[in-house]
Formats: sequence, structure tokens, C-alpha cells
Amino acid sequence: MTLKLYNSLTRQEENFESLEPYKIKMYICGVTVYDYCHLGHARSYIVWDTIRRYLMWQGYQVRYVQNFTDIDDKIINRARETGSSMDLVSKRFTQAYFEDMKRLNVLEADEYPRATHKINEIKYLIHDLEKKGFAYPSGGDVYYRVREFSEYGKLSGRRLEEMQAGASGRVESEDLEIAKKKDPLDFALWKAAKTGEPAWDSPWGKGRPGWHIECSAMVQDSLGETIDIHGGGADLIFPHHENEIAQSEAFTGKPLAKYWLHNGFVTINGEKMSKSLGNFTTIRDLLDKPIDPMAVRMFVLTAQYRKPIDFTEKAIASAENGWNTIKEGILFADQYGSQLGWEAPEKTLSEQTKLLTFQVEKFQKAMDDDINTPGALAVLFELAKDLRREGNFLVHEGKNKTPLEELQKQWVTLVKLSQVLGLQVKIDKQVSSVPKDLTDAKIEFLVQQRLKAKKTKNYSEADRIRNDLQNQGIKLIDKPNEITHWHRN
Repeated sequence: MTLKLYNSLTRQEENFESLEPYKIKMYICGVTVYDYCHLGHARSYIVWDTIRRYLMWQGYQVRYVQNFTDIDDKIINRARETGSSMDLVSKRFTQAYFEDMKRLNVLEADEYPRATHKINEIKYLIHDLEKKGFAYPSGGDVYYRVREFSEYGKLSGRRLEEMQAGASGRVESEDLEIAKKKDPLDFALWKAAKTGEPAWDSPWGKGRPGWHIECSAMVQDSLGETIDIHGGGADLIFPHHENEIAQSEAFTGKPLAKYWLHNGFVTINGEKMSKSLGNFTTIRDLLDKPIDPMAVRMFVLTAQYRKPIDFTEKAIASAENGWNTIKEGILFADQYGSQLGWEAPEKTLSEQTKLLTFQVEKFQKAMDDDINTPGALAVLFELAKDLRREGNFLVHEGKNKTPLEELQKQWVTLVKLSQVLGLQVKIDKQVSSVPKDLTDAKIEFLVQQRLKAKKTKNYSEADRIRNDLQNQGIKLIDKPNEITHWHRN
């Protein structure tokens, strides 16, 4: 089987082949640290984390770099609004990013370069572009000559004659500075200092870098001239990634990236997420409701990464139910392992237990098809449901139907493939709220409390009660018509 990825540059799926055998250099555009991360960020970084995990599972050595934009108009404006400084604002929300991503089980990058740490590299790059005739100074600013780069527009598919002024993006004062440009399509590489704003010395006077040049410098410094994969949200194709290509390739004379990958958008109840519409949802607001972070990850994985995904109450409830099914399968060994005579789950996983070849091949076939996570999840559901059925046999008949060795393979396969998708059960070490001297009446009361929680869609509370009961040796079996049977293990 061969991994196929949709390359935004060529607009088609291509067989993936790394520049060096089994080594991958991967750069992902990170957040501008002026606010808490939102659902769109959750989708993006879960996507790249999943792709990275899959490549690692396939045996690649992945060097994964993701930047922080820590100097930007938005950060400066937030500092003014809060009476703070750009440095304090960026540090605060950089820390918040790490907290949110840890909850979503997103692996940390190998390196997190920051724009403010690469000022010398940025100035060198701009100076070189100026020497080569791709850049020119004007009134303390420095601009990139778009028409000098003959391939400008090759990523976005836009033609120069169709483009509008303001291609530099995210610069609120662009209209006021249009007179400084030799061509309306030219974009800023360096911006002259303004009163009260952070600035650095340069050959063109005090100022700060433009947005796009930051990433070009960070890619070069961290990964080199040409990388395997450059990724980001679909909104970055133009102008950000288009401008990155123009800068970097004019500087090196080589392709910036072999594969360009872009994830789709997130909408809220069919509408674009925005604060003005009142549907702006941060990751921490969502997880503090509370919603299981793995249910959020599950929600993201239910759509192929390039497709749009709509966040609704129904969609997240479905994701929670789906995660509960897989979680129950992952916890199979914790619940029934001793009954089956298995070693501790951790030891069973560390042993060289063979995986189910057929299920692994189905999983890999789905993931090789441009990271088709819905297809990969279907494999996990199949394994989890088989384990659930075996659990019912163990509860009601006291024995398993599937041969012990095969059953162990099922469980290990589920756990290992779940890890590839970053789906992981975090065992709650808190003291159980279920009393240890459980009478039948107390169990019935808690079962009814759980049913009430499910009716009001308070699934986290329902899960808590079920898990607490399981920790006390009480197995719950849900039946149709809101009936739940229970059994003491």
C-alpha cells in the first residue's frame, strides 16, 4: 500500500515519497498568540497531529516544527486594550495554547520557533531579496516585487491580473501605505516603526517584519531550503503561503515544499464562527462544559481533514457516543483482564502480541487514502463492538466465546490503532464518588441518576456514574427503551 496525499500545489492526489528515505521535514503554521485557541485551531492541530502520528507509525522519522507568530498587529492591539505589553500578551496565550493542546492529546512539536527570536534571520533574508531585485525599500518599509517572481499564483491558482490590492494580508493600514508601493500587489517584508510599537534596528531604519517573511525565515532556519510537508488551514493558501513561496524560492532558487496540505474549515450550526455572531467557541470553554477532550478529537476525526466540518450539538453528542464505544473497548482489559487470566494491561501491551492483520490492513488502506480518518474510525468501532459483545458473554454466561489469543489480539489492535489517531483513555485517579458499601438500593438509585443525566444530554455525568460503578465492580448493560440492567462482577 502507498500513502496518497492531496497536494494543493498540483491540485491532485500524489503518492507520498519523502525527500530522504524514511525522514520527513514537516512545518505547520502556528497560531498568532493574542487570544485563546478556538474550534478552528482544535481542528487544525488535531489534523496535523494525526498525520504526524500516522507517519511515525509507518516508520518515518518526523521532524515536526510549528511556529508562534508573536509579533503582529492583533497582539499589539490586545496589549493596548489590556494595558499590557506585546511580550506579556504573547507569553500568556502561548502558555494557554500548550494547556489546550495537552488536553486534546496533541503531541508537542520538536521545535516552536518564534518570530521575535528570528529577527536577524529575517533581516538577512530581506537583504538578500533586495540584492537580487525582488525587494525594494520605500519610506522605511521594504516591499516584495510580486511581478518579479514569474510563478506567483501557482499555489492559489490566481492570476496577477485578477488579484486585488491588499494581497499582503492582515495589515490594517495597507490602504494608507499604498502610495509607498511600486505596484498595488506588492506586499510588505519590513514595516517602519510606529510610535509606541515594538521595533528593531535594521538597514532600512527601525521597524518590524511583515507576517509572511517570518515563516520563510523560520522554515529555512529550522528545516532547511526544501521540506517534505508544509501545512496549514485552507485560509492560508492566499496570501500567506503564496507569499511564502515567492519569498523562499526567490531566495534559494529551490522549491520550498514538496507537498502542500491544507485542512478544511469549521462552521458552527452552518455559519462561519465569529464573535459578532456570538458563536465563537474557544477550546477551553468547550472542554470546561465539560466535554471529554477525546470526544472533541473524535468529532474532528469524523470528517476527512480537507472537508468542511459543522459543529452542532447533535454532532458533538454523536462524537461523545462514538468515543464512549471505543473507550469501553479500550478499557476491556481493565474490566475483564483478571477474569480472563491476563497480565496487567500495561504488560500485555508491552509484550509482542501480534495485531489482527485484516483490521490493520483496513485501517492502513483508509489512512493511505489521503488520511481518511472516518474509514479508520470504522475499523476501531468494529473492534470495540466485538469486545463489547464478548464483555456481555463474560457477564451473562461467565465465559468468552472468542478464543483467548484472538480476543487479546482484538484488544491490543484496538488500543494500538487508537493511539495512532491520538485517542487515549485517561484514567481518573480521583476518589470515586460511589460509596464502597453498595447496597442494591444504592445501585438502583445511581442507575436512575445516570438515566436522568442521559435524558438531559449530560453525557459526561452519565459516564462518570458508569465509570464509578465499574470501579466498584458493577457492570451496566444498556437495553432498548431506556432500560439498564446491572450485574456485580
